[in-house]
Formats: sequence, C-alpha cells, structure tokens
Amino acid sequence: MEQENKNKSAFGMIGLGTMGSNLLQNIADNGYSCSGYDINTKQVENLNALNQDNIHGFSDLKAFAESLNSPRIVMMLVPAGKIVDSVIEELLQVLDKGDIIIDGGNSHFTDTERRFVYLEEKGYHFVGMGVSGGEEGARKGPSMMPGGDKEAYKYLKPVLEKIAAHVNGDPTVAYMGERSAGHFVKMVHNGIEYALMQLISETYEIMKKGLQMEDSEIYSVFKKWNEGRLKSYLLEITRDIFAYKKKGEDHLFFNDIKDEAKAKGTGKWTSQAAMDLSVPVPMIDIAVSMRDLSKYKNLRTEASELYPDKKEAAFSNNEKDLENLEEAFYLSMVSAYAQGMHLLSQANVEFKYELNLAVIAKIWRGGCIIRSEFLEDIYAAYQKDSSLEHLFLNDSIHKSLIKSIPGIRTVVSNAALHGISVPTFAVALSYFDNVRNKEMPANLIQAQRDFFGAHTYELKGKEGVFHTDWENPEH
Repeated sequence: MEQENKNKSAFGMIGLGTMGSNLLQNIADNGYSCSGYDINTKQVENLNALNQDNIHGFSDLKAFAESLNSPRIVMMLVPAGKIVDSVIEELLQVLDKGDIIIDGGNSHFTDTERRFVYLEEKGYHFVGMGVSGGEEGARKGPSMMPGGDKEAYKYLKPVLEKIAAHVNGDPTVAYMGERSAGHFVKMVHNGIEYALMQLISETYEIMKKGLQMEDSEIYSVFKKWNEGRLKSYLLEITRDIFAYKKKGEDHLFFNDIKDEAKAKGTGKWTSQAAMDLSVPVPMIDIAVSMRDLSKYKNLRTEASELYPDKKEAAFSNNEKDLENLEEAFYLSMVSAYAQGMHLLSQANVEFKYELNLAVIAKIWRGGCIIRSEFLEDIYAAYQKDSSLEHLFLNDSIHKSLIKSIPGIRTVVSNAALHGISVPTFAVALSYFDNVRNKEMPANLIQAQRDFFGAHTYELKGKEGVFHTDWENPEH
C-alpha cells in the first residue's frame, strides 16, 4: 500500500471499542499511519492517550475522512444490524467514489449481499470481512476472512497480511470470494465454534458426573489432550479455566458462574442458512438448542425435582474410559468441522462464491477461535482433492475415524445408561451412522407423505414420479 501523502493516514477505523482499538494498534505497529473515529469521545481520548505518532483519534467524521489518503480505506467495527447501515450512510457524505469501505463486524451475510450491491451501484468498493481471534487476536494477529470487491482487496492485501497471525510463515488471511462470501465463511466458523464449545462442555460433564473426577484431574486430562492430536485454542483456554482461582480464594472461579449460556446469534444463523440450503449440520443445531435450554433455569430446577437422578454407579473410571472419551471427542470434533465444510461447499454451489476450501482451512489454522491441530488435516484433504464432497471420504481421516468408532459408541451408551445428557456426542454418532447408511428409512417417509398429501414419490429403477391410492389396494 503506497502512501501518496506522508502526512495522511493509510487506514481508517470507525468504532474504537476493544476490537477496533486493538486492531488499529496492530496496524500501526506494522508501520502504517492510522486514523480512528468514534461517536464516543471517551474512546477517542483513550486512543489519543496512547501517544503513538502514527495513530490519531477523531470525534468529527469529516475531519477523520480528510485525514485519510486516497483511495480512502475505512473499516467499520460496529455492532451488526441497522447501525452498520447508518454508519454507511454517514460515510457516503464524506467519502468519494472509488473509496473502500470494510465491514469487519459479524454482519449477517444477506445484509452484506445487499450492501455490496448498493455500494457498487453508487461507485464505492465494499468488503465484508469476518474477523476472528477476539481481543488478543486483534492486537497480536487475527484470522481474517474478506470477501466482496476483488479489486479493493489488492489495496488491502499488504496491510492485512502483515497484521494477521502467521502459521508456518503463511498469513491467516486470504480473499474468500464474491460479494458476501467473507461473512458467510465467518458465520460458518462461528457455527463450528458453537458445536466445539458444547462438545467440550459435555466432555467436562462426563468426567465430572460419569467418571466422578475432581477438577484437578479434569484439568490434567484437558492439558494432556491439548498436547496431542486434539490440540486447539478452545481446549487450551478450557485447560486454563480449570486452573484459574481468584486471588485469595481456594476454589476454581468458573464454578461460581451460572449455568446459563448466552449467544449473539451467529450459531442460529448458521443453522438457518444450512436448512435453507438443505445441508444437515445437526451438531451446530443442537449446540444452539442447548444454549437456549440453559436459559430455562427455573424449568430445569423444577423438572430435576420431579425426575431426580437414581444415583446409579458411576462409570468405572479407569484408563480405558478416558481412552474411549478421547476417541469419542475426536470423532465428534471431526464431525463438527466436516458439517461446517460441507455447508461451505454447498453454499459455494448455490451462491457462486468461488470459495476455496483448502484456503479457508489454511487461514483457520491460526489467529481464530476454532484453530486446531486437526485443521492441518483438513487443509491437506482439500489440497489433495479440491472437489472432495465430504471430509469423511478422505483416506487419512477415514483411517482415524475407523479407530474412534468403538470409543464413541461406548461413551454415548454409558452416558444414556447413567442419565447424563450428551447431545453433541449422540448427534455426532447418529450423523456418522447415517452418512454411511446406504439405505436410510426415508422411503417410509415418502410413502407417508404420499398417503396423507398425495406428494408423490420416486421408484427404484424407474424414471418419473408416482402416486398411489393407499386406501384402495386395487389402484
């Protein structure tokens, strides 16, 4: 990115909250002069208080725009929804045609699609970019998923590649595809994140209630797993949560937290999009449902009194139990990623995004919340076969899954017998069993639909659609 005027900034940021401020500092640390704007003057004061020569905060939008080099690059990090549209309209009053607007928030991909068309018609370049990694990622190197205006990405690429996390020397950012591709990919990333978080929480419950392990023992398991093939950012922070005690207290802090999980909607969006595209993502679906169920604390409390545990004996709690649990976790983890990648492949067909699944796996290997050792396997699978229909069909993954099947069957069976809820494990297993099911019982469903609604059916070995008068065998 060449600066025509050294007295002007190369990059502008609107929204100077935690993410915006940290990302702007990251950009400045990499040698680019930056301008930041926020309607909240306190945020502007905080930015200017950093006393960095190449960072300047503004409370006036016009002055902010005038501080930027042409073509102006302005990134928004504001809450998704109507606020984004409002900020865009304000920007159009101070920007020129040919300038670049980036939406770096968690916008719904349909909104990004609409905004892309709107701004293109007005002569502006628009990029919808998913950003993952949280506060630390923004400051030290996130994973970024830009999509939209391909011409604009040429201007953005040098700075984005510098501020991204790097894995084996490769930046965790790449152009995702046309129009709303960037935000669609980020949405699916978040859906996978929901599934993995629910999976880890169920693993904790199995160890606590089923194996009756102490928190210190659970910590040791998560620590060990994070040093092997299950290594991931989410397991890493889970391990650390199991070690965190407030100063002066002798118990783990997370045990003081209510068992009511919140959500911002991106998991639900993933499920909705998958249903619209007729792609099964049951682990993501159930993860969203379990967060919703967690909010009904009073209902759960009342039901627990009506249907108390029978206090049956715990699992045997031996080394084999933990081996089974690790295998079950592995198969379920693979299934969560596989469902997300399957959704991306089908969205690519439907929306003509021109996604590259190998590249997506590559940039998810670092900086983002779902980064994991297994993403190396996903990257390798799609590099070997870019048209791979499903991760379960990859030779290497197939060999690993075969070894994990007995473990997950044992874990799900034991959990059911002991009254421990493990919906993501159970769904992962059922999904796996049906993906490998050559003859599903869906023929009965088609017969039922035709019986009550004359919806017709297709026959084996015959072309066309048919209808039967089921109440009159002679017809």
